[in-house]
Amino acid sequence: MLRVLYLVHDLSDPAVRRRVLMLAAGGAEVTLAGFRRGENRLADIEGITPLELGTTADARFAQRLLAVAGAAAGLARRLTGIARPDVILARNLEMLALAGRASTRFGGVPIAYECLDVHRLLLKDSLAGKALRAAESRFARNAGLLVTSSPAFVEQYFRPLSGVRAPVHLLENRVLELDGDETDLPVRSRPAGAPWRIGWFGAIRCRKSLDLLAAFTRRMEGRFEVVLRGRPVRSEFADFDGLVAREPFLRFEGAYRNPEDLAAIYGEVDFAWAMDFFEEGQNSLWLLPNRLYEGCRHGVLPIVLEGTETARLAARYGIGVALADARPETLAERFAALDAAAYQALRANLTRHGTRPWVLNRADCAAFVQRLAALRQPAGQAAAAHPVPSLVANKVDCHDR
Repeated sequence: MLRVLYLVHDLSDPAVRRRVLMLAAGGAEVTLAGFRRGENRLADIEGITPLELGTTADARFAQRLLAVAGAAAGLARRLTGIARPDVILARNLEMLALAGRASTRFGGVPIAYECLDVHRLLLKDSLAGKALRAAESRFARNAGLLVTSSPAFVEQYFRPLSGVRAPVHLLENRVLELDGDETDLPVRSRPAGAPWRIGWFGAIRCRKSLDLLAAFTRRMEGRFEVVLRGRPVRSEFADFDGLVAREPFLRFEGAYRNPEDLAAIYGEVDFAWAMDFFEEGQNSLWLLPNRLYEGCRHGVLPIVLEGTETARLAARYGIGVALADARPETLAERFAALDAAAYQALRANLTRHGTRPWVLNRADCAAFVQRLAALRQPAGQAAAAHPVPSLVANKVDCHDR
């Protein structure tokens, strides 16, 4: 059994829980270590007690650096008693900084760098940006694999700007489904005259999206409602609860378990909000968000912005509603004539593709664990067995997201 030490920047992140479940389903034994950020206990993983390295906070980059420095100083002591891992998987740059020390502590262990977002500071042409890229390059010099989730991250950042030179493994943000073999999307029915509902689920961090949806729903005078669920990044909103409470057609329904609650929460909405302006013009253009795959898996049409990687994927499958720009009037014009017949026509292509493009099953989990296990091989053998993937290859093994 492959032993994986998973170093994470946020033990409260539900995506961390999903990755641990995926590793375990693929046959790995996981030791989880990282920083606690918030108190989202829905992220706790059954059967695994994380090794906490400290506490960090959103939007406090300097504090995070100090926390990482403190953890690095005492890392060898903290790892005492932990079985030697076969592979270290480091999620995000700050954990990559700790991975080298952990590898040395265990006498040299292969490292995989998991990067699913490109922080805006890494893209700056300032001294700070150049220093961060240099640090990333230095910390990644011994990484045997780069795990990322969108081809655009490779095309726009890792190839032209980053010093990371590890082979790329695409692991898209697909829905984890370990049981069952459902291939058809759920049948959907709507009560006559009910308002259309847009679901915005996951990390709620985009103030521009919130303002846009508030203005749009007011303009539509109750024909559309927005349901928000997940984890608001409260540092991005002066008063998130107050903002939502003041909007007549927006409501926040709290956290949920992923993947266990997805069918229920997406079953209550007609569209999935798959637009993001958190790092507009950069990361927001390149990412492929969880809610794109979650919505499509559960028969919900994504709303995307033209010119983004999300829109390109939707266009590849001929699905969703693409908007030319992010203005309330554009949304209103696009949905002015929406009725049940128009909705079913839009949904026909999505139904035709079934569930497979949107899910990770046990075989996919095993393939990922095998890819990590290959890092234990001598460099030449590993490269021969797993060449650098192309941007047009298949799902888990290769797709440089």
